[in-house]
Amino acid sequence: MPTRPKATTTDALGRTVPTTRKSWGSVMLLPSGNYRARYVGPDGLKHSAPSTFTTKIDADAWLASQRVAIDRGEWTPATTTASHAAQADRSQTFLDYATKWISTRTNASGEPLRHRTRDEYVRLLATVLQPLADIPLASMKASTVRDWYSELIASGRKTTASRAYGFARSVMATAVRDGLVANNPVEVRGAQNATTGRETVPPTDAELAIIEANMPPQLRAALLIAAWGGLRFGELTELRRRDLIHDDDLIRIRITRAVTRTTSDGFVVGKPKSRAGIRDVALPPSITSDVLDHLRDYAEPGEDGLLFPSKNGGHMGEPELNRSGWYAARAAAGRDDLPWHGLRHYGLTKYAIAGATTRELQDRGGHATATTALRYQHAAADRAAELARRMTSG
Repeated sequence: MPTRPKATTTDALGRTVPTTRKSWGSVMLLPSGNYRARYVGPDGLKHSAPSTFTTKIDADAWLASQRVAIDRGEWTPATTTASHAAQADRSQTFLDYATKWISTRTNASGEPLRHRTRDEYVRLLATVLQPLADIPLASMKASTVRDWYSELIASGRKTTASRAYGFARSVMATAVRDGLVANNPVEVRGAQNATTGRETVPPTDAELAIIEANMPPQLRAALLIAAWGGLRFGELTELRRRDLIHDDDLIRIRITRAVTRTTSDGFVVGKPKSRAGIRDVALPPSITSDVLDHLRDYAEPGEDGLLFPSKNGGHMGEPELNRSGWYAARAAAGRDDLPWHGLRHYGLTKYAIAGATTRELQDRGGHATATTALRYQHAAADRAAELARRMTSG
């Protein structure tokens, strides 16, 4: 009896290849390089997927979904189209899905992502997450993610690796909830908590005095408010005259806004980092005259005038601050390692040393939880121990 010849087709390179046949249904490699899946349904008619697939595994999965529907008695001609739509979602790449995720993601308050957060995610997709970008959701493997993460850690970029991992894990967690994948493949123990281990060391009193002496006059009050008020940079540079309340010997600052510089929209004014960020901060009387002098000599006029405007008007960004005197001033104190954010650490630690409770620290810093506030209490305890060691018995 003659042997039935195997069915063949021609692939995208002109080669003759066999048509893949399974016990039920068939998958054919087309000249275009895509795959066509078809089967004979319970109605005795031949049914094909509404469109072709870019990978064979996706075509096989579509056939399997049709077989399951038939076995369960749930099959109708319409399930051919519906199951293909679901499979098409599973076939989209991590990059495509993550891009949509960014545009539709909301925070715990139901609000869209903040501009800076959105820009950070877009940056991660375009850089360190590129090795995962073209992988279909359904094909993402835990081993692939582990290899990617290990290479990133080996490059010494631990903080970046932690942020990218957290973002990727959130994206795939949503894919699980959407029913596009069964399990989250982004699962590396301890990955999201990886850090460089480097901590910001606030300036000493002596170092701060040197930095203050070397800051240009128009920025000296910015340094003092950041150091003694513990404000974030975006809160500081959005301050306007109407946000300052002069009460006898001290000044209170009402913080209700912050400005963020984004790559897509420039400077964007919005709410502080969290709801807890809306707060009043009382500055110590020792810097009241410095702040009042600044209002007289350097702040923009009018109730809405910015306290620390750019040389060209509008908001001042960190690069301008750095060039205008911050880098030179900290270098004079031998603290080239000190970020501007280190001034916030200084102020909140001082507040803890003065006797602030955890709740008072949390309120002053605008922290959503007490966890961060506790760090400053620990720092204050370390400072107290250092001072005790310097004491003599008489």
